[in-house]
Amino acid sequence: MAIIGGAGNPVGGSYTGPAEALEIMGDHCFAYSGAIARSTSDQTMLSFTSGNFYAVTELTCFGIVDNTSAGIGGGETSAFTISMNGTVAFIVKTDTTGSDTTLPNVAVPFLIPPYSEVEVVVVSAATGDGGDAECTIVGRIYRTRD
Repeated sequence: MAIIGGAGNPVGGSYTGPAEALEIMGDHCFAYSGAIARSTSDQTMLSFTSGNFYAVTELTCFGIVDNTSAGIGGGETSAFTISMNGTVAFIVKTDTTGSDTTLPNVAVPFLIPPYSEVEVVVVSAATGDGGDAECTIVGRIYRTRD
């Protein structure tokens, strides 16, 4: 349960689980997609519209990991497509196919302009129960003057 005693704004309190939205807390923002099962079809991880602020953030894409004892050694190649206002801004690739891979997780700077529709979609090279991908956004917001 969120601690709200004496707080000026109880909205956006403690973490309540993954969501597609961008959460705002004071001058900071964050989003956690939660575990998204690997699939050869596009899977929406995050989808939101920013408000009257711009956000200086870091987007981290976490490659497929199977957290069962039998599956830890395996992995997958995945592509994360980041779009703003319906246009692809950039694509990030992760690869967890080997224990010596250089791209298991990728963090990139990501500036989110005011009133922008943001969507993060993932697709993997295989479908199945063998692992999940995740992504996070963490940053600071700067309010604009309307």
